[in-house]
Amino acid sequence: MAPRLATRNPAALSYYTMRKAVGVLALSLPLVLALGVVVLSLLGPRHALPAPVLQRSISDYYYTPMRNYLVGSLFAIAAFLICTRGYDLRDEIAGYISGICAFGVAILPSVNPRSPGYTHLQLAIGYIHAGLAAIMFLALAYFCLFLFRQSSREGRPTRRKQHRNRIYQVCGLVIVACLGVMFVLPIDGIALWLYPINPLFTCETLALAAFGVAWLTKGEGILRDKPQNHNHAHKTPS
Repeated sequence: MAPRLATRNPAALSYYTMRKAVGVLALSLPLVLALGVVVLSLLGPRHALPAPVLQRSISDYYYTPMRNYLVGSLFAIAAFLICTRGYDLRDEIAGYISGICAFGVAILPSVNPRSPGYTHLQLAIGYIHAGLAAIMFLALAYFCLFLFRQSSREGRPTRRKQHRNRIYQVCGLVIVACLGVMFVLPIDGIALWLYPINPLFTCETLALAAFGVAWLTKGEGILRDKPQNHNHAHKTPS
């Protein structure tokens, strides 16, 4: 039997697949964490829903039975971001920064919301965790708003590329908006006013969803160029 001819570079195909995998992982992370805790609680000795049903933030799932999944997912995302390569040094720097911050978020947990008290070390680690998470999201927004929207100087962007750029822009703006809300939550009354929507968890979920959609798009899972455009794939980046 004659071997099937590859229409694209296998290394490139693997890289696009990794991008899509990271996008799916980021999109599904909050849902998997929340459902995992609910299912494990219902199957546990009490056979009851967890209290609370949703944690205050995604980071708080570190103190639930879903800790290993949270840490493993962050490690996978961090490893990909550090290994990602773009068109110039800015891509690599942004990848290193966001990846290192994701590793830091995974290994330096936030404070346990159910703990009766905290040591100075625990509080310090919690502040570092929050700072690293903020820098990570800022770097991911930078990817969406600037790096992903670049086009080669050698050719005009395709219509699909223009549509992808709009997706990148919306995703970047969603991440920035979510960060803005998270920054004002410590102000007296703000968190209480937004309490019904569980603001921190909601903002983190929306920011991760935007990150996931952007990387799915970058991995050609969304609005992939039509086949005739792939002959010029080296001229028009995704």
